[in-house]
Amino acid sequence: MPSQPPPLAWLRPGEDFPPASQAWSEGSPAPGLLAAGGALDVDSLCQAYSQGIFPWFSEGQPILWWSPNPRMVLNVSEFRLHPSFRKTLQKFRKTALCEIRIDSAFEQVIGACAISPRAGQAGTWIVPDMIAAYSALHRAGFAHSVEVWVNDQLAGGLYCVALGKAVFGESMFSRLTDASKIALAALICFCRRHAIGQIDCQQNTRHLASLGAREIPRDQFLKQVAVGLAQTAPVWRFDTLYWNELLPSKPSPT
Repeated sequence: MPSQPPPLAWLRPGEDFPPASQAWSEGSPAPGLLAAGGALDVDSLCQAYSQGIFPWFSEGQPILWWSPNPRMVLNVSEFRLHPSFRKTLQKFRKTALCEIRIDSAFEQVIGACAISPRAGQAGTWIVPDMIAAYSALHRAGFAHSVEVWVNDQLAGGLYCVALGKAVFGESMFSRLTDASKIALAALICFCRRHAIGQIDCQQNTRHLASLGAREIPRDQFLKQVAVGLAQTAPVWRFDTLYWNELLPSKPSPT
């Protein structure tokens, strides 16, 4: 018979989070659940992410805080660039009316992600309170959008949290085929250029695994987060030269 999980911590706004190691384990009703309550202000979110904790809840629920073990991460050196998608990126890169922008339309991106929930999930966890909270986090410089623009129209994108060089992926959306994957590829290029080693993916999905993400023990994940936190944050902008990180230019014939 599975053991009962420990009582769930209920937080007052501004109260410190319990250690991630106290999150409910596999076999409990909600593996990875750590605490409930608290607030979604900028300071609370920064404290949470710096400890490997993130909020995830649905409309009508209290704020729920999670820290799964194991943790799904994408090491940027392990990103899988499948041959067919390589051709898609090469075409995107060479097309004059296709471009990557960073932070030009954050609220549009998170709003589009809210109506494009993750595969296999009913409804959305990006509720209005989350949109307001991450928009405030963006204005404070700790959340960013990577956007795919085609013919001056937003075709897809993603948003993430970044503290120093610790990057935490949140959600993505597409309005055109492969647009969200193009945004992720652009983020991979950005991370490689700035010596950012991993992107937190939070939870295991088949799609992320197909792109090279894998699970690692939470203790290992937290050590890598600590390394990223100690480093100076890069300037969040995208240069077309960054594509060379995935699509190196062929040397000119001699």
